[in-house]
Amino acid sequence: MRELTYVGKRTVEWREAPDPKLRSDGEAIVAPVAATPCDVDSAILAGHGFIDPPFALGHECVARVVETGDAVTAVAPGDLVVVPWSINCGTCDRCRAGLTAHCTTVPYMAMYGAPIGGWGGLFSDLVRVPYADAMLVPLPVGLDPVALASASDNWSLAWRLVAPHLKARPGARVLVVARGSIGLYVCDIARALGASDVLYVDPDPEHRALAREFGATTAEVLEPLPQSFDIAVEATGRVDQLGLAVKCLTPEGICESAGNHFRPGELPLLDMYLTGVTLRVARDSVRAHIPDVLALAASGKVDPGNVVSHVIDWEDLPAALPEKHLKPVFVRAGVRDGS
Repeated sequence: MRELTYVGKRTVEWREAPDPKLRSDGEAIVAPVAATPCDVDSAILAGHGFIDPPFALGHECVARVVETGDAVTAVAPGDLVVVPWSINCGTCDRCRAGLTAHCTTVPYMAMYGAPIGGWGGLFSDLVRVPYADAMLVPLPVGLDPVALASASDNWSLAWRLVAPHLKARPGARVLVVARGSIGLYVCDIARALGASDVLYVDPDPEHRALAREFGATTAEVLEPLPQSFDIAVEATGRVDQLGLAVKCLTPEGICESAGNHFRPGELPLLDMYLTGVTLRVARDSVRAHIPDVLALAASGKVDPGNVVSHVIDWEDLPAALPEKHLKPVFVRAGVRDGS
């Protein structure tokens, strides 16, 4: 089989690898049919990652089950499934607490799309999935695998960044400071779940235009807006933008940072202390949220497909992935007609 390998700045290539084999009766082999780059993949491709190449890339996809071990009961060959980005057993104390990104059964940070634990990437022809019953989530009939390709990470993450807070604070005002798909997903979800006001800040005019379609007001740069928002979401990877976001919060406001901060910086800690800010900076345990986001998609209130910028043939991955697209989805032939 082939796996798409990151070999250097803005350079990926197909490399041959052995076909994966089942190693226990609880595993599955899947074939990605709709895969998309995570926002952090854009940083990796730009040369800003923290792991040296080469390594197999990709950790967001909907896949078709090819083979299962005898003990697997949740999925069967032929099923379309969401494949979570992090490897998790589902039975350790942390997994049972919903902290699937911190599973103690596997190596620390074990995931697809980075050489941690030896699991490969989801831009591969075939992928081995351990703990298949715990990890794989069947895609409900009627949902588009192209629209849901990002449920493995970014779209489920976007739900977690804002949905629980809006449930606790109905009608909250939401600030989104972003550069990629995560912030746009947040805008759409926040509108659907009753935010009274959403301000989306992004220098990209096309991104701002899409955010306005979701009912957000937009700005190219974030001006000082002290005590203006109950919830802030930062997804830029820039500490200066995170600092501006927390300065905009109301007393006891909440800031969620989804940016991958590869570069150091300073935060306005005194301002945060005086206002009483709760700041969370974290990679997400999305497996616990995937059923909720699939239910939200099935409700029709939110369509994550609106953020998909391009649908591109699987064979064009090496040439097209390094290009600067918002949220391209790479598909195998016939994925939307069920073949």
